[in-house]
Amino acid sequence: MPELTEEQYPALHPYLPVQRGNVVVSNLTIINAIIHVAETGCAWRALPERFGKWYTVHARMRRWADTGVLDRLFDGLQEHYGIRVRIESLGLDRTTPKIPFTGPPKKTGRKPSANQAAD
Repeated sequence: MPELTEEQYPALHPYLPVQRGNVVVSNLTIINAIIHVAETGCAWRALPERFGKWYTVHARMRRWADTGVLDRLFDGLQEHYGIRVRIESLGLDRTTPKIPFTGPPKKTGRKPSANQAAD
């Protein structure tokens, strides 16, 4: 899918929060990055450099997902451009639970040695 252009962006502007402060990456770039990840299935860290730092894109996408902006944006893409975006994810964690090591069982009695005379 081709990326959204500057001419297409104004139709989606009402679905997005107002950018305030010193913003390095525009909302249009973030939208294109999210669509790229949804379309190709690439990892966030493998995001092409033209979208900016992967962490910046991911952090803004998480904020949008938590506040409902992402759902409104996907509805707007569907309404204005017929682009249906549905993201289903399953997170698997490679970590294992920490189980405390108790060590070998404590010795409770004396073990007879091989030398009977020493006993």
